[in-house]
Amino acid sequence: MAMAQAPAPDAEPRTESGQPITPPETTTIPDQPHTGEIPEAANSNVPLSAPIAQAGGAVAPESFADLVEQVSPAVVNITTTAVVSRPTARGPGFPEGSPFSDLFRDFGMPDFPRDQNPFGGPQMQQRSNALGSGFVVSADGIIVTNNHVIDGADEIEVEFYSGGSLPAEVIGTDPNTDIAVLKVESPNPLPFVTFGDSDEARVGDWVLALGNPLGQGFSASSGIVSAKSRALTGTYDDFIQTDAAINRGNSGGPLFNMNGEVIGVNTAILSPNGGSIGIGFSMASNVVGPVVDQLQEFGETRRGWLGVMIQDLTPDIADSLGLESDGGAMVTEVPPGPAADSGIQTGDVITHFAGGEVEDTRDLVRRVADAPVGEAVEVTVIRNGEPVALEVTLGRRELAEGNASTSDEGSAPSQQDVLGMNLAPLTPELAAQLGAPNDAEGLVVRSVDAASPAAEKGLSAGDLITEAGQQPVTTVADLRARIDEAREAGRTSLLLLVRRGEQPRFVALPIEE
Repeated sequence: MAMAQAPAPDAEPRTESGQPITPPETTTIPDQPHTGEIPEAANSNVPLSAPIAQAGGAVAPESFADLVEQVSPAVVNITTTAVVSRPTARGPGFPEGSPFSDLFRDFGMPDFPRDQNPFGGPQMQQRSNALGSGFVVSADGIIVTNNHVIDGADEIEVEFYSGGSLPAEVIGTDPNTDIAVLKVESPNPLPFVTFGDSDEARVGDWVLALGNPLGQGFSASSGIVSAKSRALTGTYDDFIQTDAAINRGNSGGPLFNMNGEVIGVNTAILSPNGGSIGIGFSMASNVVGPVVDQLQEFGETRRGWLGVMIQDLTPDIADSLGLESDGGAMVTEVPPGPAADSGIQTGDVITHFAGGEVEDTRDLVRRVADAPVGEAVEVTVIRNGEPVALEVTLGRRELAEGNASTSDEGSAPSQQDVLGMNLAPLTPELAAQLGAPNDAEGLVVRSVDAASPAAEKGLSAGDLITEAGQQPVTTVADLRARIDEAREAGRTSLLLLVRRGEQPRFVALPIEE
């Protein structure tokens, strides 16, 4: 195969037909775009937004330049400094992360912590720097970024698009959503942007990510909304997935829609090598906005607390309850708290909260968190196939966290095989083995047939069945009676309440003869 030859260094570039190529005219981008408009907007306490021509949201925008110029003055680079202790080695020194360093730890001193000196001796104090991004949300200097950008920092410096910098103080942080709010004192009003409605964003919409990737300074990248409502690891996760390039250093920066509104805070990437492969995640603005408001007002979050343990309502569980829809959140346990005080019971399906329909457990968690603490809200549950309206006065989640919920488990007589499981009553001896209370009652799963539906549903030896058909079971005879009742009612599955350790969950097992 012939190899293409590069043109000589002084050759004039031409097209395939031999015509010379005319180089395009170059344009210098000013350091301060819209120099007249931006200070005027800040002085008038008006947020930056997309130009009218850009806000139309064309299918394929000709350029993002106008949008970038308009909102970029509100985007900041964040530099943090922290003092860390590092060992002063008296033996051979290896760079952190080198194979020799790992080999020494693995075979020389296997139990020695990574952050201590394997040779003993004093610890050396060093200053460590980290970089991130953020954005201004008010003319008086309120800045939003990620909590992990400033976590543990002794000093925080904010560099603005214009080139100036100011020290910042932390107003409040929320590790649950990885959001932090900072404050700078500026002699002049600062250009700022506002949050948009992330629920209105659609998969396929254009988005723009601005920030400080890999410490390279201000940078813009564009893409689309790849997916919505992504959950990673947090209780309140509601991430927008985007293919706009997001790298280390972009953390805390804004994700803009074509109207110049912030619909997400760039937080994480999915990557096998640490660089962008087009799978980035931005925490949705409809989650971030209330958190920022609370951190500004209280310096901490104050989330509502219902006080229930819940699980999603699957189609087979819905069928076992005789429900037509699998929407809502099923209550698996009701420890002492607001829900118990209002009459919510184990086995209830929460379908409406504060006037809105509940789609699933994540939706309920978000609605409860956003609801005001100490105020009564209306909750509708399905109980025995009928809707029940209740009124719950919510507690505060932060105060309730850490309180252990009680869990009951069960006891009964003789060992038998039912629904692919070998079951036995819970005796005091078995309760001691399982760590269950002495007064617990139920059926212990001794073994599970690997080819049975029970195994497919994840049941295993050591599980405890405390309810069947939403009624307590203490003997195998009780369980068989619940099976017969379900079959007589024309149902094809039976709902079991199963406890594994401290965690209860509902499982629907088929009961066809």
